[in-house]
Amino acid sequence: MNILGIESSSLVASVALLSDDILTAEYTVNFKKTHSQTLLPMLDEIVTMTGVSLENVDAIAVSAGPGSFTGLRIGSATGKGLGLALKKPLISVPTIDAMAYEFYGSASIICPIMDARRNQVYTGIYDNRTGFSIVKESCAMDIRDLIEELNSMGERVIFSGDGIPAYKESIEEFMKVPFEFAPAHLSRQRAGAVAAYGARLFLEGKTVTAAEHAPDYLRKPQAEREREEALKGE
Repeated sequence: MNILGIESSSLVASVALLSDDILTAEYTVNFKKTHSQTLLPMLDEIVTMTGVSLENVDAIAVSAGPGSFTGLRIGSATGKGLGLALKKPLISVPTIDAMAYEFYGSASIICPIMDARRNQVYTGIYDNRTGFSIVKESCAMDIRDLIEELNSMGERVIFSGDGIPAYKESIEEFMKVPFEFAPAHLSRQRAGAVAAYGARLFLEGKTVTAAEHAPDYLRKPQAEREREEALKGE
């Protein structure tokens, strides 16, 4: 089973190939470049280095959101284009789930956070002690509300994600239970995790056609929200 993983929900651009239970290749860049300039060259490099034809891919796992609206659209378009051209199904992988899946088997509660601006984060809560269990599904919420909920659980917490730099001070000030921040190699999105979790969803039959796939933004774009607020004030 070959699963192609695509991750572009944030500043990170990442492509990976999972062959059965082996992560055959992963190309990840966390730098200020447009994903439309990076994803296809990265994919081409992986195909060249591994010699695995895209025709032999069973499905394409795409990080479906939440995250950057532009990044998600680019990743979605890339996945849909490949799916249509290759006639392969797509797997819509929740971004936060894939981030938490990197900590499979961890003894701590896992809480990825992505900066959603205005004191909010995209987040979820996971208990991986007996495998992988979703305690709180992906959502957008106030960082203080999240901290309060984590404190009420009374368990050690590992935070990951690009929301850490923005909310580190709040976490350090208000967390009452033991916590730590993930090290660099686990702190950001990775296509390897998207492909690995995508393989699990694939075996559960959770695929869509390329035409059906769409990003899950969780909330409206900022420009649209600001327009609605402006209209309310008129």
